Amino acid sequence: MLVTGGCGFIGSNFVRLVMRKLPDCRVINLDKLTYAGNPLSLADIEHDSRYRFVKGDICDTRLVERLFSEEHIDTVVHFAAESHVDRSIAAPDEFIQTNIVGTFTLLEAARKAWLSGSPPGTQDTKRFLHVSTDEVYGSLGETGYFTETTPYDPRSPYSASKASSDHIISAYHHTYGLPTLITNCSNNYGPYQFPEKLIPLIINNARNGMELPVYGDGKNIRDWLYVVDHCEAILSVLSSGKAGETYNIGGNSEKQNIEVVQTICDILDEQTGCLPDGQPRRTLIRFVKDRPGHDRRYAIDASKISGELGWQPSVRFEEGIRRTIKWYLENPAWISSLIDGSYREYYEKMYGNR
Repeated sequence: MLVTGGCGFIGSNFVRLVMRKLPDCRVINLDKLTYAGNPLSLADIEHDSRYRFVKGDICDTRLVERLFSEEHIDTVVHFAAESHVDRSIAAPDEFIQTNIVGTFTLLEAARKAWLSGSPPGTQDTKRFLHVSTDEVYGSLGETGYFTETTPYDPRSPYSASKASSDHIISAYHHTYGLPTLITNCSNNYGPYQFPEKLIPLIINNARNGMELPVYGDGKNIRDWLYVVDHCEAILSVLSSGKAGETYNIGGNSEKQNIEVVQTICDILDEQTGCLPDGQPRRTLIRFVKDRPGHDRRYAIDASKISGELGWQPSVRFEEGIRRTIKWYLENPAWISSLIDGSYREYYEKMYGNR
Protein backbone atom coordinates (compact mmCIF):
# COMPACT_ATOMS: atom_id res chain seq x y z
CA MET A 1 0.00 0.00 0.00
CA LEU A 2 1.32 3.41 -1.01
CA VAL A 3 0.12 6.08 1.42
CA THR A 4 0.84 9.64 0.35
CA GLY A 5 1.14 12.26 3.07
CA GLY A 6 1.43 9.59 5.74
CA CYS A 7 3.24 11.91 8.16
CA GLY A 8 0.35 14.36 8.14
CA PHE A 9 -2.62 14.45 10.48
CA ILE A 10 -5.07 11.99 8.92
CA GLY A 11 -2.35 10.05 7.12
CA SER A 12 -0.39 9.21 10.26
CA ASN A 13 -3.53 8.05 12.06
CA PHE A 14 -4.40 5.91 9.03
CA VAL A 15 -0.93 4.35 8.76
CA ARG A 16 -1.03 3.38 12.42
CA LEU A 17 -4.49 1.84 12.00
CA VAL A 18 -3.39 -0.18 8.95
CA MET A 19 -0.30 -1.47 10.73
CA ARG A 20 -2.50 -2.63 13.61
CA LYS A 21 -5.41 -4.11 11.66
CA LEU A 22 -3.79 -5.47 8.47
CA PRO A 23 -0.81 -7.60 9.56
CA ASP A 24 -0.07 -8.80 6.02
CA CYS A 25 0.07 -5.29 4.55
CA ARG A 26 3.33 -3.48 3.77
CA VAL A 27 2.99 0.32 3.92
CA ILE A 28 5.11 2.70 1.85
CA ASN A 29 4.72 6.23 3.22
CA LEU A 30 5.62 8.93 0.67
CA ASP A 31 5.72 12.33 2.30
CA LYS A 32 7.46 15.58 1.33
CA LEU A 33 7.61 16.66 5.01
CA THR A 34 6.31 20.16 4.50
CA TYR A 35 5.41 22.24 7.55
CA ALA A 36 2.46 19.98 8.51
CA GLY A 37 4.26 16.65 8.12
CA ASN A 38 5.97 15.38 11.23
CA PRO A 39 7.96 12.10 11.35
CA LEU A 40 7.46 12.06 15.13
CA SER A 41 3.83 11.18 14.45
CA LEU A 42 4.96 7.69 13.41
CA ALA A 43 8.04 7.28 15.60
CA ASP A 44 6.50 4.24 17.27
CA ILE A 45 6.43 2.22 14.02
CA GLU A 46 9.42 3.57 12.08
CA HIS A 47 11.47 0.40 12.69
CA ASP A 48 8.71 -2.05 11.77
CA SER A 49 9.83 -4.23 8.83
CA ARG A 50 6.40 -3.79 7.21
CA TYR A 51 6.85 -0.02 7.04
CA ARG A 52 8.99 2.11 4.72
CA PHE A 53 9.23 5.88 4.79
CA VAL A 54 10.26 7.73 1.62
CA LYS A 55 10.85 11.48 1.74
CA GLY A 56 9.71 12.84 -1.59
CA ASP A 57 7.25 14.84 -3.64
CA ILE A 58 4.17 13.30 -5.26
CA CYS A 59 4.90 15.55 -8.26
CA ASP A 60 8.21 13.73 -8.84
CA THR A 61 7.27 11.40 -11.70
CA ARG A 62 10.47 9.34 -11.67
CA LEU A 63 10.28 8.73 -7.92
CA VAL A 64 6.60 7.77 -7.96
CA GLU A 65 7.04 5.37 -10.90
CA ARG A 66 10.07 3.81 -9.23
CA LEU A 67 8.08 3.13 -6.05
CA PHE A 68 5.30 1.44 -8.02
CA SER A 69 7.91 -0.80 -9.64
CA GLU A 70 10.08 -1.52 -6.58
CA GLU A 71 7.25 -2.20 -4.17
CA HIS A 72 4.68 -3.76 -6.51
CA ILE A 73 2.07 -1.28 -5.29
CA ASP A 74 -1.50 -2.57 -5.59
CA THR A 75 -3.24 -0.02 -3.34
CA VAL A 76 -2.92 3.76 -3.17
CA VAL A 77 -4.44 5.88 -0.42
CA HIS A 78 -3.86 9.48 -1.40
CA PHE A 79 -3.89 11.94 1.52
CA ALA A 80 -1.07 14.26 0.42
CA ALA A 81 -2.49 17.74 -0.08
CA GLU A 82 -2.17 21.36 0.85
CA SER A 83 -5.28 21.66 2.96
CA HIS A 84 -5.59 24.93 4.87
CA VAL A 85 -8.01 27.47 3.40
CA ASP A 86 -6.22 30.49 4.86
CA ARG A 87 -2.92 29.44 3.30
CA SER A 88 -4.65 28.87 -0.05
CA ILE A 89 -5.94 32.44 0.00
CA ALA A 90 -2.49 33.84 0.79
CA ALA A 91 -0.50 31.58 -1.57
CA PRO A 92 -2.61 29.47 -3.96
CA ASP A 93 0.23 28.26 -6.20
CA GLU A 94 1.30 25.40 -3.91
CA PHE A 95 -2.29 24.16 -3.80
CA ILE A 96 -2.52 23.97 -7.57
CA GLN A 97 0.81 22.16 -7.83
CA THR A 98 0.34 19.61 -5.05
CA ASN A 99 -3.39 18.98 -5.19
CA ILE A 100 -3.84 18.93 -8.96
CA VAL A 101 -0.47 18.15 -10.56
CA GLY A 102 0.49 15.75 -7.76
CA THR A 103 -2.75 13.80 -8.12
CA PHE A 104 -2.25 13.60 -11.89
CA THR A 105 1.30 12.28 -11.38
CA LEU A 106 0.05 9.50 -9.10
CA LEU A 107 -2.76 8.57 -11.47
CA GLU A 108 -0.38 8.31 -14.42
CA ALA A 109 1.98 6.09 -12.44
CA ALA A 110 -0.90 3.83 -11.42
CA ARG A 111 -2.24 3.69 -14.98
CA LYS A 112 1.15 2.68 -16.38
CA ALA A 113 1.79 0.11 -13.66
CA TRP A 114 -1.69 -1.43 -13.50
CA LEU A 115 -3.15 -1.12 -16.99
CA SER A 116 -0.16 -1.43 -19.33
CA GLY A 117 0.65 -5.06 -20.03
CA SER A 118 -0.99 -6.45 -16.88
CA PRO A 119 -2.70 -9.82 -17.26
CA PRO A 120 -6.51 -9.58 -17.73
CA GLY A 121 -8.41 -9.51 -14.45
CA THR A 122 -5.50 -8.38 -12.27
CA GLN A 123 -6.91 -4.85 -12.12
CA ASP A 124 -9.71 -6.18 -9.91
CA THR A 125 -7.30 -6.41 -6.99
CA LYS A 126 -6.09 -2.81 -7.33
CA ARG A 127 -7.46 0.23 -5.53
CA PHE A 128 -6.68 3.96 -5.86
CA LEU A 129 -8.50 5.85 -3.10
CA HIS A 130 -8.45 9.63 -3.19
CA VAL A 131 -9.21 11.39 0.10
CA SER A 132 -11.11 14.61 -0.57
CA THR A 133 -13.25 17.09 1.34
CA ASP A 134 -16.83 18.26 1.74
CA GLU A 135 -15.62 21.78 0.88
CA VAL A 136 -15.83 20.95 -2.83
CA TYR A 137 -19.63 21.24 -2.51
CA GLY A 138 -19.58 24.88 -1.42
CA SER A 139 -21.75 26.23 1.38
CA LEU A 140 -25.10 25.16 2.84
CA GLY A 141 -27.90 27.22 4.31
CA GLU A 142 -29.51 26.43 7.63
CA THR A 143 -30.95 23.17 6.30
CA GLY A 144 -29.92 20.43 3.91
CA TYR A 145 -26.95 18.10 3.57
CA PHE A 146 -24.23 17.33 1.06
CA THR A 147 -24.78 14.07 -0.80
CA GLU A 148 -22.59 12.33 -3.35
CA THR A 149 -24.65 13.95 -6.14
CA THR A 150 -24.52 17.52 -4.79
CA PRO A 151 -23.16 19.81 -7.55
CA TYR A 152 -19.64 21.06 -6.96
CA ASP A 153 -19.39 24.73 -5.97
CA PRO A 154 -15.93 25.37 -4.44
CA ARG A 155 -15.39 28.79 -2.86
CA SER A 156 -11.63 28.93 -2.10
CA PRO A 157 -8.42 28.08 -3.97
CA TYR A 158 -8.10 25.08 -1.63
CA SER A 159 -11.55 23.64 -2.34
CA ALA A 160 -11.22 24.44 -6.06
CA SER A 161 -7.96 22.50 -6.23
CA LYS A 162 -9.55 19.52 -4.45
CA ALA A 163 -12.58 19.68 -6.76
CA SER A 164 -10.21 19.62 -9.73
CA SER A 165 -8.42 16.55 -8.39
CA ASP A 166 -11.76 14.81 -7.77
CA HIS A 167 -12.73 15.34 -11.41
CA ILE A 168 -9.38 14.04 -12.66
CA ILE A 169 -9.74 10.94 -10.48
CA SER A 170 -13.22 10.29 -11.86
CA ALA A 171 -12.06 10.85 -15.43
CA TYR A 172 -9.31 8.25 -15.08
CA HIS A 173 -11.90 5.69 -14.03
CA HIS A 174 -14.30 6.44 -16.88
CA THR A 175 -11.62 6.90 -19.56
CA TYR A 176 -9.06 4.25 -18.66
CA GLY A 177 -10.92 1.94 -16.31
CA LEU A 178 -8.60 2.75 -13.42
CA PRO A 179 -10.12 1.33 -10.19
CA THR A 180 -10.51 4.65 -8.37
CA LEU A 181 -12.54 5.59 -5.29
CA ILE A 182 -13.23 9.03 -3.84
CA THR A 183 -14.13 9.87 -0.26
CA ASN A 184 -15.35 13.33 0.73
CA CYS A 185 -15.13 13.87 4.47
CA SER A 186 -16.26 16.50 6.91
CA ASN A 187 -13.93 18.35 9.32
CA ASN A 188 -11.57 15.96 11.11
CA TYR A 189 -10.16 16.39 14.61
CA GLY A 190 -8.02 14.30 16.92
CA PRO A 191 -4.35 13.56 17.72
CA TYR A 192 -1.45 14.73 15.53
CA GLN A 193 -3.24 17.67 13.87
CA PHE A 194 -1.07 20.67 13.02
CA PRO A 195 -2.05 23.65 15.23
CA GLU A 196 -3.16 25.95 12.43
CA LYS A 197 -6.57 24.23 12.31
CA LEU A 198 -9.29 25.37 14.70
CA ILE A 199 -9.31 22.68 17.40
CA PRO A 200 -5.55 22.20 17.99
CA LEU A 201 -4.99 25.97 17.66
CA ILE A 202 -7.56 26.69 20.36
CA ILE A 203 -6.26 23.89 22.61
CA ASN A 204 -2.68 25.16 22.34
CA ASN A 205 -3.57 28.82 22.84
CA ALA A 206 -5.99 28.18 25.69
CA ARG A 207 -3.50 25.91 27.42
CA ASN A 208 -0.95 28.73 27.33
CA GLY A 209 -3.30 31.58 28.25
CA MET A 210 -3.17 33.16 24.79
CA GLU A 211 -5.98 34.89 22.93
CA LEU A 212 -8.42 32.62 21.10
CA PRO A 213 -9.17 34.09 17.63
CA VAL A 214 -12.60 33.24 16.22
CA TYR A 215 -13.56 34.33 12.71
CA GLY A 216 -16.60 36.58 12.23
CA ASP A 217 -19.46 35.90 14.63
CA GLY A 218 -18.31 32.35 15.35
CA LYS A 219 -21.56 30.84 14.06
CA ASN A 220 -20.11 29.03 11.05
CA ILE A 221 -21.17 25.39 11.34
CA ARG A 222 -19.05 22.31 10.66
CA ASP A 223 -19.77 18.59 10.92
CA TRP A 224 -16.99 17.18 13.13
CA LEU A 225 -15.53 13.71 12.48
CA TYR A 226 -13.10 12.00 14.85
CA VAL A 227 -10.03 11.08 12.83
CA VAL A 228 -9.92 7.39 13.80
CA ASP A 229 -13.55 7.01 12.70
CA HIS A 230 -12.55 8.54 9.37
CA CYS A 231 -9.66 6.09 9.01
CA GLU A 232 -11.97 3.16 9.75
CA ALA A 233 -14.32 4.43 7.05
CA ILE A 234 -11.48 4.54 4.52
CA LEU A 235 -10.62 0.91 5.29
CA SER A 236 -14.28 0.02 4.71
CA VAL A 237 -14.29 1.77 1.33
CA LEU A 238 -11.02 0.07 0.35
CA SER A 239 -12.32 -3.38 1.19
CA SER A 240 -15.93 -3.13 0.06
CA GLY A 241 -16.41 0.05 -1.98
CA LYS A 242 -17.28 -0.14 -5.66
CA ALA A 243 -14.67 1.21 -8.11
CA GLY A 244 -15.70 4.51 -9.66
CA GLU A 245 -17.90 5.47 -6.73
CA THR A 246 -17.78 8.37 -4.28
CA TYR A 247 -18.57 7.96 -0.58
CA ASN A 248 -19.31 10.86 1.78
CA ILE A 249 -17.97 10.40 5.32
CA GLY A 250 -19.45 12.52 8.11
CA GLY A 251 -19.46 12.57 11.89
CA ASN A 252 -23.12 13.48 12.54
CA SER A 253 -21.82 16.20 14.88
CA GLU A 254 -22.76 19.67 13.66
CA LYS A 255 -21.34 22.43 15.85
CA GLN A 256 -20.93 26.19 15.57
CA ASN A 257 -17.29 27.22 15.76
CA ILE A 258 -17.97 29.25 18.89
CA GLU A 259 -19.52 26.16 20.54
CA VAL A 260 -16.37 24.18 19.83
CA VAL A 261 -14.14 26.92 21.25
CA GLN A 262 -16.25 27.31 24.38
CA THR A 263 -16.31 23.54 24.94
CA ILE A 264 -12.51 23.37 24.78
CA CYS A 265 -12.23 26.26 27.23
CA ASP A 266 -14.60 24.62 29.71
CA ILE A 267 -12.86 21.22 29.56
CA LEU A 268 -9.43 22.78 30.07
CA ASP A 269 -10.74 24.80 33.03
CA GLU A 270 -12.19 21.61 34.47
CA GLN A 271 -9.03 19.55 33.96
CA THR A 272 -6.24 22.07 34.59
CA GLY A 273 -7.89 24.88 36.55
CA CYS A 274 -8.70 28.40 35.44
CA LEU A 275 -6.19 31.03 34.28
CA PRO A 276 -3.61 32.33 36.78
CA ASP A 277 -5.79 35.40 37.44
CA GLY A 278 -8.72 33.13 38.27
CA GLN A 279 -10.66 33.94 35.11
CA PRO A 280 -12.20 31.20 32.93
CA ARG A 281 -10.62 30.61 29.55
CA ARG A 282 -13.73 31.84 27.76
CA THR A 283 -12.46 35.35 28.57
CA LEU A 284 -9.62 34.74 26.08
CA ILE A 285 -12.03 34.54 23.11
CA ARG A 286 -11.54 37.33 20.55
CA PHE A 287 -13.72 37.71 17.47
CA VAL A 288 -11.58 38.71 14.49
CA LYS A 289 -12.31 39.83 10.93
CA ASP A 290 -13.79 36.98 8.91
CA ARG A 291 -11.75 35.42 6.13
CA PRO A 292 -12.82 35.92 2.50
CA GLY A 293 -15.32 33.38 1.15
CA HIS A 294 -15.87 31.75 4.53
CA ASP A 295 -18.51 29.06 3.94
CA ARG A 296 -21.33 29.28 6.45
CA ARG A 297 -22.26 25.65 6.95
CA TYR A 298 -21.10 22.18 5.93
CA ALA A 299 -23.05 19.02 6.74
CA ILE A 300 -22.61 15.52 5.33
CA ASP A 301 -25.28 12.98 4.46
CA ALA A 302 -23.39 9.72 5.10
CA SER A 303 -26.32 7.40 4.39
CA LYS A 304 -24.63 5.85 1.34
CA ILE A 305 -21.57 4.54 3.18
CA SER A 306 -23.79 3.53 6.08
CA GLY A 307 -26.32 1.69 3.94
CA GLU A 308 -23.92 0.07 1.47
CA LEU A 309 -20.86 -0.62 3.61
CA GLY A 310 -22.24 -0.63 7.14
CA TRP A 311 -19.95 2.11 8.46
CA GLN A 312 -21.11 4.50 11.20
CA PRO A 313 -19.09 6.97 13.29
CA SER A 314 -18.52 5.47 16.72
CA VAL A 315 -17.09 8.44 18.63
CA ARG A 316 -19.46 11.20 19.68
CA PHE A 317 -18.01 14.72 19.65
CA GLU A 318 -18.28 15.06 23.42
CA GLU A 319 -16.08 12.00 23.87
CA GLY A 320 -13.76 12.72 20.95
CA ILE A 321 -12.95 16.27 22.02
CA ARG A 322 -12.01 15.05 25.50
CA ARG A 323 -9.72 12.39 23.99
CA THR A 324 -8.17 15.04 21.76
CA ILE A 325 -7.54 17.53 24.57
CA LYS A 326 -6.05 14.76 26.71
CA TRP A 327 -3.66 13.80 23.89
CA TYR A 328 -2.41 17.35 23.37
CA LEU A 329 -1.93 17.87 27.11
CA GLU A 330 0.11 14.66 27.30
CA ASN A 331 2.22 15.38 24.20
CA PRO A 332 3.65 18.91 24.53
CA ALA A 333 6.91 17.83 22.86
CA TRP A 334 5.07 16.96 19.66
CA ILE A 335 3.56 20.44 19.49
CA SER A 336 6.87 22.13 20.36
CA SER A 337 8.57 20.30 17.49
CA LEU A 338 6.22 22.04 15.02
CA ILE A 339 5.77 25.55 16.40
CA ASP A 340 8.91 27.25 15.13
CA GLY A 341 9.59 30.74 13.81
CA SER A 342 7.75 30.10 10.53
CA TYR A 343 4.61 29.06 12.40
CA ARG A 344 4.71 32.19 14.56
CA GLU A 345 5.19 34.32 11.43
CA TYR A 346 2.21 32.63 9.78
CA TYR A 347 0.06 33.02 12.91
CA GLU A 348 0.80 36.73 13.11
CA LYS A 349 0.00 37.15 9.42
CA MET A 350 -3.36 35.39 9.78
CA TYR A 351 -4.58 36.91 13.04
CA GLY A 352 -2.32 39.79 14.07
CA ASN A 353 -4.12 42.57 12.16
CA ARG A 354 -7.66 41.26 12.37
